[in-house]
Amino acid sequence: MKLQQLRYIWEVAHHELNVSATAQSLFTSQPGISKQIRLLEDELGVEIFARSGKHLTHITPVGESIIEVAGTILREIETIKQVSQEYSNEKQGSLSIATTHTQARYALPKIIGDFRQQYPDVVLHMNQGTPTQIAELAANGNVDFAIATEGLELFGDLVMMPCYKWNRCVVVPHDHPLLEKVEANGSLTLEDVAKERIVTYVFGFTGRSRLDDAFMAQGLTPNVVFTATDTDVIKTYVRLGLGVGIIASMALDPEQDSDLVGLDASHLFQPSITHIGFRRGTFLRRYMYDFIEQFAPHLDEERVNAAVACGTRMEREQLFQNLELPSR
Repeated sequence: MKLQQLRYIWEVAHHELNVSATAQSLFTSQPGISKQIRLLEDELGVEIFARSGKHLTHITPVGESIIEVAGTILREIETIKQVSQEYSNEKQGSLSIATTHTQARYALPKIIGDFRQQYPDVVLHMNQGTPTQIAELAANGNVDFAIATEGLELFGDLVMMPCYKWNRCVVVPHDHPLLEKVEANGSLTLEDVAKERIVTYVFGFTGRSRLDDAFMAQGLTPNVVFTATDTDVIKTYVRLGLGVGIIASMALDPEQDSDLVGLDASHLFQPSITHIGFRRGTFLRRYMYDFIEQFAPHLDEERVNAAVACGTRMEREQLFQNLELPSR
């Protein structure tokens, strides 16, 4: 059994069983990969992949178990590399992050700018996706950090830590009738928002569940006419008159969005909490600790290590339950 063979079966499984695409990604030949997989199967005495002719059709049950173990071995090999890099050059390496558009566009730019000044030789990779995609990328070891707000139940295999809380605003053009209602009432009401056509996030994105919970608690049905994963897309369609937008307050830029008015909605919705996390067993290099602390100053090395030491999610929640999180 060779390490190369384990890498081949892992990569094929994560390229939708497309051996040709796997070969391209690994800069090798398709026949070479197929031969090594056959040799591994012959050595183990089992089929990892079921076949129809020359094509792989699905992963066998025993193949699923073998590939899972192979992934663990490959991650441990990567950890060994990281340990050696930490001692040979602590300021060189790479850092990959999976998050949503809102975090990438509005929460992370300054953090990454400061981090780059401190660690100019660390290569950064940003992956945007759904909470499900983010959790999968982190759990499989394809990224170092996951940053997310929604779907925390998907991150059970990760060490997730609270970073900051945030709330929402309702955005409208300057001539929108809702502005007159707010002026007359003194503040925005959920009833007034429910009467409008609403443009907001896809369910499962950027605190959307808090929004739905608030309307449900008041017995109201929001008239959501358009959803998107991208805050900038939401603001674009508000400008086109499709409806009023409900977005994260931090996503309203006073300069770039000067044609829109943001109405405070923090009294209408419960705040959401953004978390950062990584898979158990991750070797955190010095610059990784520093990135976490720059993103969430209360998460210093001591507190991060305490979170890692917690055996369950409940223990981690107890660790942070008395902590006053910053707001954005």
